[in-house]
Amino acid sequence: MDILGEKIGKLIFIAFSVLILVFLLLPILIILPLSFNAEPYFTFTKEMLTFDRSGYSLRWYEDLISNKEWERSIKNSFFIAIFATLVATAVGTIAALGLSRSEMPFRNLIMSLLISPLIVPLIISAVGMFFFFSQIYIAKTYIGAILAHAILGIPFVVITVTATLTNFNYNLIKAAQSMGAGNFYIFRKVVAPLTAPGIISGALFAFVTSFDEIVVILFIGGYEQKTVTMQMWSGIREQISPTILAVAVLFFIISIL
Repeated sequence: MDILGEKIGKLIFIAFSVLILVFLLLPILIILPLSFNAEPYFTFTKEMLTFDRSGYSLRWYEDLISNKEWERSIKNSFFIAIFATLVATAVGTIAALGLSRSEMPFRNLIMSLLISPLIVPLIISAVGMFFFFSQIYIAKTYIGAILAHAILGIPFVVITVTATLTNFNYNLIKAAQSMGAGNFYIFRKVVAPLTAPGIISGALFAFVTSFDEIVVILFIGGYEQKTVTMQMWSGIREQISPTILAVAVLFFIISIL
């Protein structure tokens, strides 16, 4: 009976896991074929349901490439995300290295402040950043957008690098110092190679967070800084186009990569 109960429990667990997986993937499985719809609809046409080739087209992907608005928003998204990732990775790595030392004063307070963007609701962060950036005249600028997204990405870098440093042997730093190595050389030759997995992971999370962010950029960004998410938001509100579905597939591919 124990063996039978264990097998039944395992089957229930597998079935439940499959249901959760289907629930998570079903929207993506619907969006993917709809992005190839030949008609400007968000529903499956008769031709699509019968697998008629005339019902499928690449017109929305062509519109994504040829449309100047979408082209500019994609460039803005990559530009802002790349520089925000660089800033977040640099600041987050330096902060994690400092916070990993036991003699660091106010360690818990500083750590709480650095990871607060993960806890505070985005709308509150967005409003706060908007008022602060407006005071220093960088709201509605590329610098403001980059700094805002960097702030959102720093917690991911701090957490991943800190986790990597838990098993770090600080005797290696002392050995390098005893041989006359400077701080920058020690970081480049000793610390960075050993913490690279954490730094790279944090940078990837920071990049995806920036590329996919919508709430903060609506407050901080202007017309010139319009990202893909802003373009999707305005497209849904003003002129619904299946091009949004093609962009959603693009986001899905980037997330997989």
